[in-house]
Formats: sequence, structure tokens, C-alpha cells
Amino acid sequence: MSPRTRRILRADRVGAVLALVPFLVGAGVGANAATGVPSTPVATVQDSSITESSGLVVDGDRFVTTNDSGDTGRVFTLDRTGRTVGVTYWAASPTDVEALAPAGSGQVWVADIGDNDRRRQSISVARIPVGPGTRRVEPTIFQLTYPDSAQDAESLVVDPRTGRLYVVTKGFTGGVVFAAPEVLSADGQNRLTPVGSTIPIATDAAFFPDGRHLVVRGYGSATVYAWPGLRRVGSFDLPRQRQGEGIAVDGRNRVFLSSEGRDQPILRITLPPSVRAAVAGGATSSSAPAPAAAPTEIAAPMPGISISGWGLWALWGGILAGGVFVLTRALRPN
Repeated sequence: MSPRTRRILRADRVGAVLALVPFLVGAGVGANAATGVPSTPVATVQDSSITESSGLVVDGDRFVTTNDSGDTGRVFTLDRTGRTVGVTYWAASPTDVEALAPAGSGQVWVADIGDNDRRRQSISVARIPVGPGTRRVEPTIFQLTYPDSAQDAESLVVDPRTGRLYVVTKGFTGGVVFAAPEVLSADGQNRLTPVGSTIPIATDAAFFPDGRHLVVRGYGSATVYAWPGLRRVGSFDLPRQRQGEGIAVDGRNRVFLSSEGRDQPILRITLPPSVRAAVAGGATSSSAPAPAAAPTEIAAPMPGISISGWGLWALWGGILAGGVFVLTRALRPN
């Protein structure tokens, strides 16, 4: 393992010590963020069982979402008003479900990948049917393992051109994109390979239908990357949400957001013109696959924080200064 990779992974472990900081930042963003890109509420989640929506998929004319940790293994299908029309029960007691990804019409990948304390030896994904009605299924569970150490993650994406799965971690200093094997094995561990880096504190991600662009969101901002080179196409602030943890793209390049909390709206956002033009033009950084190499470090500010008032700036400055202090001490040589 290279020194740079070691530093990145050690910093991610420090993120477990600083686990409270992202939630404080998320709360602050929800209350104080700038308006962000234009948005339109297209539905309101009406099911009182959906209190911690942590993943979002557009499946035809329906939305699909799931609660994160604390719920049983179930996935909800919503109509375009936000009313629950179907529930798929797939597991009795998953560890920490954090993401969904498209798996073809009437199906999604559900990702049990959350790990705030960085203790899980492996994470898991399963492909399940969704749609109207109530069903109970026993899907094949695929185990995924990180190459060096446990990571926290809230994002699972599927390349629409190849069907390959990718996990995006929620690192405090930057996320890492890990590729799953091209063909998953149900009989053993599927080793993940790092292929690049993204924004810190990634709460969800989604491919555009062209398979050449990937959007990764945080609590208050999002970044679009050209795929597979992960060249940054553009970043933008997101509209206010209570705790935004879901993003989805439909077949018409329309981007939708969901949030934790009861009775939360599903928003359709308008991408900035430069990002919209890049995506529509099919611009890409490379036609070659992303290299399976150690990720590079990202020197990026905490995304999505736009706060008015010197008092609030002082508050968040104190939080971040404390985080830097703890991070610096943790990264000292033993």
C-alpha cells in the first residue's frame, strides 16, 4: 500500500472519530444554505413509515426509496404524487442500508453499505424487484470487501453501459470510488478496487443515462464528473433540504433529490447551463477505462456550506478547526 493511500485511509478512519461533524454540517446546511439551483417540488413522501429516505431511483413513472439504518430490509415504490403503492421486503435485519441504484425496469440494487464506525469486514448488495403491491423476496446477497480497511459509504451506482457496480465512500477528507468485479460471485467475497476520488461527505450518487457522466451529492452541493476519468465537469449548490441524502437521474437527464425526515418533498432541480450543456454534449474525459490505481487526495472545502452572519461563520469555523486539530493529531506517526 502506497504512503498516499495509507494517508487517505487513515484520514477516513479519523472520520469515524469525527462522525458527529457531518451531521452538524448537514443540519447547518439544511437551515442556512444558499438557495442553490432552481428546484420544483414534484411529489411529497406521504408514508409515515418513510422517515429516513437515504436513496432514490426513478423507475419509469415511479420513485423508489428506502430508509437507512434502524429499519427492516424494505424498499418503497411511490407514485408521482409520493404515495406508497408498493413495498418489497428483502431482509429481516440489515446492518445499515444507505443506497439504491437502478437494476433495470422493475428492479433496483439495494446497498447495505453504511459503516459510521469503520468496523465492518464486508458490505453487501442485492438485486430486488420493485413495483406496485407488497412482496417478500429472498434475493442473492453479494458480499463486497475493501482492499485495505473498512470504509463508510452511502452511495452505490451502476454504469448503465456495462452494468458494473461502484461504491462511493463518505470520507471526511474526500470520497473514494471503488469498482466491484465485473461479474459478482455469490459464493465468496468480491474485492473492491479503488478507481478515483470524489467530494468529501458524499451522501448519494447517480449516473446520467449516457453512462459518461456521474453526479455525486453532499448535504448542500453536488459535483458532476465525466466518466470514467472522473474529470470535474462542474459543481453547484443544492436547494435547502432537511438532510439531503438521495439523488436520481431519469432517462431524460432530469435530476431529482430526496431528503430524510417525514413528509419531505421530492425535488426536481435545474442544472446550471454549463453542466447541462456538457452532459447533453456527451463530453467525456477519456474513452479508456479508469485505472485501478490508488486514489488521489482531494483538497476541497466542505461542500455546500454557504452561511450568512459572522456568528454562524464563527460557529462552523470552530467546528472545522476542531476537526482539523483532531485530524492532525491522528495522522501523526506512531
